[in-house]
Amino acid sequence: MSEVFNIVIVAQAGRLEYEALVFAASLRAKSPKFKGRLLVCEPQPGPKWNSDPRMGSEVREALESMGAEILPFANEHFGQDYPNGNKIECLKVVPTDRPFVFFDTDTLVLDDIRKVPFDFDRPAASMRRESTWPQIELYGPGYHATWESLYRQFGLEMDSALDKSWPEEFWRRYPYFNAGFFYHRDAAAFGARYLEIALGIRDTRPAELVCQEIWPWLDQIALPLVLHSFGGGFGALEDGWLDGRTTCHYRVLPLLYARESEAVISVIEEVTAPNKIKKILKNYDPIKRMVYQGRGKKVRALFDQNDLPRKEQGIRNRIKKEGFWMR
Repeated sequence: MSEVFNIVIVAQAGRLEYEALVFAASLRAKSPKFKGRLLVCEPQPGPKWNSDPRMGSEVREALESMGAEILPFANEHFGQDYPNGNKIECLKVVPTDRPFVFFDTDTLVLDDIRKVPFDFDRPAASMRRESTWPQIELYGPGYHATWESLYRQFGLEMDSALDKSWPEEFWRRYPYFNAGFFYHRDAAAFGARYLEIALGIRDTRPAELVCQEIWPWLDQIALPLVLHSFGGGFGALEDGWLDGRTTCHYRVLPLLYARESEAVISVIEEVTAPNKIKKILKNYDPIKRMVYQGRGKKVRALFDQNDLPRKEQGIRNRIKKEGFWMR
């Protein structure tokens, strides 16, 4: 078993508060012996938000009834224009007495989270990703030159960060991850470096990035550099644990029903079934339609789960064409 650690998620008014409730329900159902704290970081009203981002009282009370602790934090650098930045800024309020694991709220816990062999001195992130960044231009820098410019900007060597089982200029050779989970021993140190690197890319990007769009991928561009600076990255966590048999980062409910296993579908339908949680989740249309009214099963029937489109966009397009896309 891993040492005791805290779990961190970010929730705010709208989609994320309902996803947070489902996440908490799955954690309690599938990992009942988890001894750490479930910390729900909540952005507070301020100049970076056009409206109050705080959760509703009903969701807040339900989370607290499941043992979650709400940690308020202020946005100084990101906010309405880039809510992905919450996962960076929230770390400043996370206690440092234990290691932490951050999860996006659109994640389900499927099994005992304590079994995951975390090495909190070698941080990792999700390998369930596609080649969304960088987009290589015909006459522009390739993958190597683009990534190397970032490592150089922050005083990091890149060679040991590469996965050399893949050839030069193939995207999988380069350290790009999904930011749906990450972890480390010290939330404050990790968050400070994450913020430093993200702001550096945003404000003073190297010349090799002049043709690259950094939104909404900034958090995922910065993350590999942060992991590498703390001695992590490729190979720090054995494949198959997170975004595998222990958790599922489903991201959008129609995608969950289209491509995930029957076991994942059983978990989401099990943990959302109790009346106490159902009456709250019914206020969120995608859960109401997909889970409770059976639209998810209609989405699933559109696909052969053993022969899915190679790219996620192909799955999305089919769902949208049939009128079932919801988020």
